[in-house]
Formats: sequence, C-alpha cells, structure tokens
Amino acid sequence: MTNIDKVLYTGKTHTTGGREGVARSDDRELDIKLSPPGSGRAGTNPEQLFAAGWSACFIGAIGIAAGKRKIRLPAETAVDAEVDLGTTEGAYFLQARLKVSLPGIEKDIASALVEEAHQTCPYSKATRGNIAVELTLI
Repeated sequence: MTNIDKVLYTGKTHTTGGREGVARSDDRELDIKLSPPGSGRAGTNPEQLFAAGWSACFIGAIGIAAGKRKIRLPAETAVDAEVDLGTTEGAYFLQARLKVSLPGIEKDIASALVEEAHQTCPYSKATRGNIAVELTLI
C-alpha cells in the first residue's frame, strides 16, 4: 500500500439512510438523495456517483498524458463510464467499463493516452486488481 506524502484535497461527505438516504458534502456543494438502483425513486446511487467520479478523474489523467506530449485534447473529449453492481455466489461485486472518445486524435496516440491515464488515474489505481475493468476507445 502506498502512503500519501502530501494530501492535496480531502472530499468529505455525511451520508444517512444508506441507499435510501441522503449524502451531503461538508461545503454543501453536493446535496443529493440516494435511491437503490432500478427502484424508480428519486435520487442517484453509489454506482452512478462512482462512475461520474472515475470518468471525471480519468479525463484529467488523459489531459496530463496529453500535456506531456504537447497534445491539446479536443473539447469533445468524453468518457462514458459504466459501473455494474452484481453478485457471484451470493457476494456483491463491482465491474466497470470506460469508453473513451478522443475525436480528432490519431488512434495509436489516443490508445497510448488512454493506457497512460489508466496507469496514473487514482480511481484506476484503486480498482486495479480488485475489479474487472474494460477500456475501449470509441
């Protein structure tokens, strides 16, 4: 396990009620209702939040990789993240797919950027070896 030498930011939330509750950040910028996946109730769920956080972070990591190569990312750069909640032998697990769009960037270069981002993105590091992750360049 790697210990952080310098903390850059700490996200703080307070959640009550679990998957049927509410989550709020300490700065009140995040204030959301939670609901179980597929329930049809108002609110989001942890899998959607994880997908949103990972995809945003992944775009940042792609930007760092592109910057090293003096490549400007297109404004249309996007990551469609899918996070599955499922079971195997009665135990709960996650798996994920990240579909990356880098329009206008040559496929070989785009692939290299995605691979480097997957090595440096903190979310990718946190999940590596723990869940199945599929990367696709679209």
